[in-house]
Amino acid sequence: MIDIRPFDKLGQFRNDWLNAHYHFSFSQYYDPARVQHGALRVWNDDEIQPRTGFPPHGHDSMEIITYVRKGAITHKDSLGNTGRTEAGDVQVMSAGSGIQHSEWNAEDVTTELFQLWILPRIRGGKPGWGARKFPKGDRSGAWAVLASGTGEAGSLAINQDAKVLGATIKAGETLSYTLAEGRYGYLVVADGEVTLNGTALRTRDGAAISGGETLTLKGVNSAELVLVDTI
Repeated sequence: MIDIRPFDKLGQFRNDWLNAHYHFSFSQYYDPARVQHGALRVWNDDEIQPRTGFPPHGHDSMEIITYVRKGAITHKDSLGNTGRTEAGDVQVMSAGSGIQHSEWNAEDVTTELFQLWILPRIRGGKPGWGARKFPKGDRSGAWAVLASGTGEAGSLAINQDAKVLGATIKAGETLSYTLAEGRYGYLVVADGEVTLNGTALRTRDGAAISGGETLTLKGVNSAELVLVDTI
């Protein structure tokens, strides 16, 4: 089964520095049909104004993956980690038994990003943070593993039987992915437009997929894709 979730039907929050859209129930937005999808608990689509961001705050027992679409985000945490992640690149924070962090747009332009929360295999554990560059040319017409429970193909490690994948496709190009029985998939078009098994998906639209589906994506125009495959 594939459940299309258009961008304009997502939950919303806006203040003077943040324009957020929620694929799943989050903060004051609640939809009982959109609490989580397998171990995927949160997929937020955030626009953060220049020289603003999330002040220090805490998390525990969550795998938090940030995929930067435009601009950059600067991370600092209570473990002493700091780093700047640019468009197309990824950072992962394993909150473990507890961590404090801030996420700040230190740029002069608006930063746009996806933030994903995946429930871990077990609660607690050692917190950590990491980031990696993932050149878009390396995932042209093919899926690249950005984060995974095994750290395969040089991906960032997360504490769950899950993969976060990225790909880019050109207009007219086709890309497939088979989601195994018993697993859950969630796909978002970061940019561009595709058809998914014949149904149009535009920029920032999402699709929740149940296991046993083969996904066939065709580029309507050049597109950038992010997919989660999890238990």
